[in-house]
Amino acid sequence: MAEGQRQFIKYTFYKVQPEWRRLPRAQRVEGAQEFCATATAARDETLVLTYNLQGMRGDVDFLVRQIAPALEPVQDLAARLANTGLGRYTETPYSYLAMTRRSSYVDTHRHAGQEGSTPVSERQSKYYVVYPFWKTRPWYRLTQEARQEMMSAHIKIGHKYPSVRINTSYSFGLDDPEFVVGFDTDEPADFLDLVMELRETEGSLYTLRDTPIFTCVSMELDELLDGLVGTHA
Repeated sequence: MAEGQRQFIKYTFYKVQPEWRRLPRAQRVEGAQEFCATATAARDETLVLTYNLQGMRGDVDFLVRQIAPALEPVQDLAARLANTGLGRYTETPYSYLAMTRRSSYVDTHRHAGQEGSTPVSERQSKYYVVYPFWKTRPWYRLTQEARQEMMSAHIKIGHKYPSVRINTSYSFGLDDPEFVVGFDTDEPADFLDLVMELRETEGSLYTLRDTPIFTCVSMELDELLDGLVGTHA
């Protein structure tokens, strides 16, 4: 994709039903392999990144994160996955749709790979923390200058934690949240410290909601399914 081209970002969180684990092992292996092959075949049209959430939350098992130039490949893959042997035994407790765009708060701050300037093309780090995000309505009543001042303070704090890279996508009018925010990092402790420091800023007063929060471990789909459903002896 070209530099600056906007993308659709789809986050689909899957939960495997208990009935799946009671199936004969051969049937589970076949279903998992069909799910994996279907996702792999779609990579000519949409980037597919997968993450393991076992042990992180009780309501989801894994995340399929899609990045595509149009909605049709996203919808097509969702339908195909739902009809695989594994897909028929999954639920999607959470699902978010968003798009990329250049942030209006970083126009005077340029650096290589800043968010919104380069399309997502590969995994960034071992861990990915993602959550939907809403601002309060009074935030949008502030002047651009006032909002810029508070966001510049956020950016300054963020630079203290270079191991954490933010990926903001925008859901206005497309889905329930206003943003879906993701953070790539190899150092979860740095992310924790960053969030704690950001809580002390004036801008945090204008956060309406930023949950649920998903801490994800980046993992190839075949490996993820192997650990999830025991595809190998």
